[in-house]
Amino acid sequence: MMPCASPIVAMCLLIAGSAVAFAREGLDNLPAAQIVVIGEVHDNPIHHQTQARLVAELAPKAIVFEMLSPAQVKAADGVDRRDAAAMAKALSWQDSGWPDFALYAPIFAASGTARIYGAALPRAEVRGSMTEGAAAIFGADAARFGLTDALPAAEQSAREADQMAAHCDALPVEMLHGMVNAQRLRDASFARTALQALDDTGGVVVVITGSGHADRARGIPAALAMAAPKVSVLSIGQLESNPGADAPFDRWLVTAPMKRDDSCAAFAKSKQ
Repeated sequence: MMPCASPIVAMCLLIAGSAVAFAREGLDNLPAAQIVVIGEVHDNPIHHQTQARLVAELAPKAIVFEMLSPAQVKAADGVDRRDAAAMAKALSWQDSGWPDFALYAPIFAASGTARIYGAALPRAEVRGSMTEGAAAIFGADAARFGLTDALPAAEQSAREADQMAAHCDALPVEMLHGMVNAQRLRDASFARTALQALDDTGGVVVVITGSGHADRARGIPAALAMAAPKVSVLSIGQLESNPGADAPFDRWLVTAPMKRDDSCAAFAKSKQ
């Protein structure tokens, strides 16, 4: 594989199934799609800068945020999106649990007149899916989004293993099935909100979310393919390590890892 063109940022744009690496300018040549899912590592500022750039260039009619609830969107209605302090206050961002709003402010500033949608689910619903199942919480359209179908055994096991790894191998094994249910619920819910935004505005719709949700095989694009196979979707993952040629994205960016505290330290401490 060719080295990245930018030694400072260590960023590449990679095309799925190809060994060719592109500089950041390769983002200018994205194919058209009705829904564009742009992933992120949540605390990586480069990823948010890239999202802001793409939002400015795509000029979407709607933007769906994983990070926002419908109530937060309503509270920020009419606030100048270029005023980061005013937006953070209106959204009650300091209570949200997400990284500093300064990271996300460029996306809002670039959003123009795009209609904003909040896709976040109430925590009670996410918790409920862990015991009752994703379909029971999702509601009437659960079958349309594939939630009434059990995952194949191998896929269920793979997803449970991913959940365990993502939580530092510290989860009780009996929790893993429920964690997968919660992830399926969220992906389907985000997809439903994106389709609603497309119906309301005609698109293009951009979805701002974690790169795991941008996964074409498991995430929002998979749910969209199930529920609305005629809708064109482009998935862009942003990562901090090379995912290899079989990465489940249409396009992906690799950036240098952020320096951060050991995320597993809290799990280790809780075991003491």
